[in-house]
Amino acid sequence: MWWWVWLVSVAAGAGSGVQGSLPPSRRFNIGGVLHDNDTELHFTNALKNINFDGVSVADQTTLYDVTLVHRGSPIAAALHVCQTVIAQAVFAVVVASSSDDSVTTASVSYTCGFYHIPVICTHSRDYIFSDKNIHVSLLRTVPPYSHQADVWVRLLKLLGYRQVIVLHSTDTDGRALLARFQSAARHSDNEKGVKVVTVMEFSPGQESFVKELTTIREELVKVVLLYASEEDAEIIFHDASYLNMTNENYVWLVTEQALRARLVPVGALGLQLKYADDYNAHIIDSLRVVALALRRLHEAHEVIPEPPISCDDENSWDETGRELFSLIRGQVLTDGSTGKVAFDEHGDRTHAEYSVVNVQERRQDHLAYRMPQVVGEFLYDAASDEMVMQLNKSSIRWAGGLTEAPPGYFLPRHLKVLTIRETPFVYAEAVKDESQCSLHDEVFCPMLTGKEGETRPMCCWGFCIDLLLTLAEKNAFSFSLFLAPDGQYGDLVEGPDGRNWTGMIGHLAGDGDADMAVAPLTINPQRSQDIHLTKPFKYQGITILVKRAPVVPALVSILQPFRGTLWLLLMATVHVIAILIWLLDRLSPVYSEDKQEGESEAMAISESFWFSWSVILNSGLSEGTPRGLSGRVLGIIWSGFTMIMVASYTANLAAFLVLDTPETPISGINDPRLRNPVENFSFATVRGSAVDMFFRRKTEWANMYRVMEAHDYRTVDEAVQAVRDGRLQAFIWESSRLEYEASMDCSLVTVGELFGRSGYGIGLKKESPWSEKITLDILDLHERGYMEDLDKKWIWNEGESCNVSDQEFSKRLGLKNLEGIFILVAGGVLSGIPLIVMELIYHRCRRRYEAARSDGSSQQQRGSNCQVSEDREGRGCCEGEVSFSTGRR
Repeated sequence: MWWWVWLVSVAAGAGSGVQGSLPPSRRFNIGGVLHDNDTELHFTNALKNINFDGVSVADQTTLYDVTLVHRGSPIAAALHVCQTVIAQAVFAVVVASSSDDSVTTASVSYTCGFYHIPVICTHSRDYIFSDKNIHVSLLRTVPPYSHQADVWVRLLKLLGYRQVIVLHSTDTDGRALLARFQSAARHSDNEKGVKVVTVMEFSPGQESFVKELTTIREELVKVVLLYASEEDAEIIFHDASYLNMTNENYVWLVTEQALRARLVPVGALGLQLKYADDYNAHIIDSLRVVALALRRLHEAHEVIPEPPISCDDENSWDETGRELFSLIRGQVLTDGSTGKVAFDEHGDRTHAEYSVVNVQERRQDHLAYRMPQVVGEFLYDAASDEMVMQLNKSSIRWAGGLTEAPPGYFLPRHLKVLTIRETPFVYAEAVKDESQCSLHDEVFCPMLTGKEGETRPMCCWGFCIDLLLTLAEKNAFSFSLFLAPDGQYGDLVEGPDGRNWTGMIGHLAGDGDADMAVAPLTINPQRSQDIHLTKPFKYQGITILVKRAPVVPALVSILQPFRGTLWLLLMATVHVIAILIWLLDRLSPVYSEDKQEGESEAMAISESFWFSWSVILNSGLSEGTPRGLSGRVLGIIWSGFTMIMVASYTANLAAFLVLDTPETPISGINDPRLRNPVENFSFATVRGSAVDMFFRRKTEWANMYRVMEAHDYRTVDEAVQAVRDGRLQAFIWESSRLEYEASMDCSLVTVGELFGRSGYGIGLKKESPWSEKITLDILDLHERGYMEDLDKKWIWNEGESCNVSDQEFSKRLGLKNLEGIFILVAGGVLSGIPLIVMELIYHRCRRRYEAARSDGSSQQQRGSNCQVSEDREGRGCCEGEVSFSTGRR
């Protein structure tokens, strides 16, 4: 049959014998197990073309075909393969049977696998052929059905559907598709990925699927991905139509087998593998990858062992067969007849191309019939070396004839909402009935008591209530608001039954009875695993609340502006200046001249001291000023010095008395009393809260957390009151609440910088259809400034109500601040009394002394005058007569 090829090879061999430098010629037999004569002819011609394409086959080598047309049983196929194919020493076998003939593929794979002869299949797509423990040497140019999962994830993301229900059969292919779909969805972007909400399995061959479909109908998500055989899909679609599950609210995505069902719903989307029935194209690609692999094998080895020629032989072909299988699996055809041809580690085809098909209704002669219409392609792009999805959304016709894609979920219009009492976000007070919630921003919010059906009437208002009312108005939903029964956010408890949440989060997580939680709910990874948290409606961090240490002004607070050394130096300077002015005035020529003329006297030392003190105290000068130039210059300099000193004292005194801030017991989270706890310093947070979880997972604060855990409180209100009462030294909590408390009560203060920054989000059930809508609404409210308005209304305005006129730490001065100056005045008053007494005594004694001295001088003068008179006139002085003259010198 190939006699002319043989002649070419002989000629080449002869040439090589002459030259001696070329490698020896080699013959490679390629087997083909085919389903008809036309396919056999195509196989032969394709191999002929490959021999002469100048690329696939190495020099001095030729590929020969060994074909078998089989239409019998699997056992007969195995016997024919042994007798006809393996007996011809084939290096590889290509199997091309009809699409539903997997048994022939399995028979050939088992037989050749015993001898590690590579087998390439062009049609079988069952997942079982990916099991290399069974089919050790099988590859295929078609992907298994489970590979459709990769395309479905891409298509769902492109359509904007993020949640899907998977309905699949329990056979190997159904479970393989689910596993691959979940893996592909999990490795996609979390924000734009696809999540499997519900998985519903069914056993193949059932007569009714009403039970499974009824369960699916109760779900809020309305996007259903179906994997089923054509027979099962027919019954499923019949039952779905009966349950009204094929209307415009549903989106059906069906795999290739289900797409062929007669009752497939109008508007359904399905996939069709391109070139699935083009056996000729697959045979060409299969032979090309085998030829390229044999060329690599020929170039790598000078001597290649011969394949087995009988099913009874045992030779050394196993290692060569494994190597050839690896070489075939490693080949990549970017220009293959069926697109890019490549294989994964299981020998399965990758980069397979699909058509996206939309089942549309067509009418002709008053008859309606279903017709598949290609609306998209999943193709290989050589430029980017990636698979790309091309979809014409406008050409898709959905159920009910809609041109717009259905939302894919059902939005419940009445929600059960939970909240928790947390100032200033949620205020609550007990009422008799709902009618007492009369204000427009108040909402009736009965508190759940934990007993079935029992509640306590309450009325709620605040930041979060306004936000809830706004969201309800924007989205036209109604709600029933309840207060969490135990007043707790919720703690995560790990038990034998898995992860369980307590408190408010417990009502949202898992099968909880609540739909939404509107409260200052901190966003953290633990909570996000079990509930959905929206984007933050308020950003905050963690800080520490302590009680201010009262500042008791010192008795000598008026001396605080200057240090003690400066006061001593100032006192010494006053007296030195006084002495210098007195000396300069005494030594001045002006004093000497005035003394000679008898016009004035020099400054007394007391006047000099009075001058010096009067200047520094700015009390005014009425007498005793320097007269000389030198003394006056020194006085002017002294006045300038005292002006600067008085101004500095005044400025510093204002700072000390008005701006003095009290000391706090700790400096912040890195304070040694927190990092290395001591017995007489207690600090705490709220147990089971987000702050508690934050410290629990911080290993560097493990010692701090162990001590803090013993003092934790049930609620924030209890902890804040404990700080007020002095029973708790420091309370660690979220900044928004603690800053509010500090602004309302000036005996409290927050210390340190913020840490553990996060935000408050609205909690929803996992996979809630409201998740995306509420998140977008919150972002919109931020952009419009609505959140800032709520801050001004509920937080900052009320925070300004701290009454500064009645607080101990006001900036207005009191008696305590200036009591030292009053004591100084009182001291001056009290010192004036003994001084005036001493002064009176002194002056009285002085007058007596001067009077006595004056009398003694008069008598002595009179006696002297009488003696003179007696001597001159010869007679004595008459009694009472004064003879000495006055007014003369």
